[in-house]
Formats: sequence, C-alpha cells, structure tokens
Amino acid sequence: MMGKQVVWIFRDLLRCSGCRRCELACSLHHEGKMWPEASRIRIFMLFPGAEVIHLCSQCHDYPCVASCPVNALSVNKDTLAVKVDREKCISCGKCIDACPGNIPFLHPGDNKATICDLCDGDPECVKVCREARFDALWLLKQPRQWAEGNLNRKLFAQKPEDLTKDIGENIYGEKAKELV
Repeated sequence: MMGKQVVWIFRDLLRCSGCRRCELACSLHHEGKMWPEASRIRIFMLFPGAEVIHLCSQCHDYPCVASCPVNALSVNKDTLAVKVDREKCISCGKCIDACPGNIPFLHPGDNKATICDLCDGDPECVKVCREARFDALWLLKQPRQWAEGNLNRKLFAQKPEDLTKDIGENIYGEKAKELV
C-alpha cells in the first residue's frame, strides 16, 4: 500500500452465508490457530438467514483513536487501518464505547483492545470469501484523498442488532424488526 492508494473492505451483507471462513482465516493469520473469538472480523446471526459481517469501517474521524486515554490506538499511515499498541493499552474499553458499531473488542487472551488492521493491506478474510465465491467481502482500492475524506464508510459502523433489523426487513419484510 504505497502512498497513492489505500484499501477498504466493502461488505455485501445480503451475500453473507454465515460460513465463518473469514473468522477462521483472520484468527489463523493473527493468532496462528483457529480461534474465532479472537478474530478481528465477526459474523453475528441474531436470527436465521440474517448473517451480519462486523469489522472496522475505518471511520473518517476515527472516534476509537480519539477516545483512547493512553494513545494506544493510532492510524497506520499506509493502510489507514487502526493500529493497537498492546503495551500501552490499559483495557479500559473506551474505544469500544466510542465506536458507533462497538466494533473493537477486548481480546480473549490478553484483554487488550483488538481491531481489524487490514492485514497490512492484503486482508485474509476477503481472500477466503472470494475463493468460496460468496463475494460478501470485497477489497476496494481507492485513492488516498477519497479514502481520507469519505464520510460514507462510517455508515458501515453499526451495531449488529441494527444491521440485523435492516437485513431481516429486506429478507422477511417489516415484521422481522420485531424478531431482534
């Protein structure tokens, strides 16, 4: 990811099958083993047929980074992904509260803030989703100027419950909102 372009993971929520290949690929890459609870991408199924892909949206204003009282979070200058300095993190959870989607989480192993780092610009989750031809995850390469100023990315930073209501309504109609 040299200077001119950065990447972003677009998600097509209606195409997600709930296979969780992305969770396993992420945990294998970051943890060296299959450990979905430690994956930086999560799939939530709050009712059947409505799988929700949940990962960092790289909000233009990075509320998680701004909320950290010890500056343990920063933005990678090459990928624009959030980086966590695990030595500095005090596990306070302020980044989780500040995120509009409650996307960061405390790692089940060391209880430190954990968030998608885009695998340094080559996300494993996208690769396995594309290999399986589910195409729920897409790697978008975009000019740095567009990525840094695009407000629309924050629309993807929503809580799984809210996204599930939208998906459920799309699949099952207005009554689905009552299920979540």
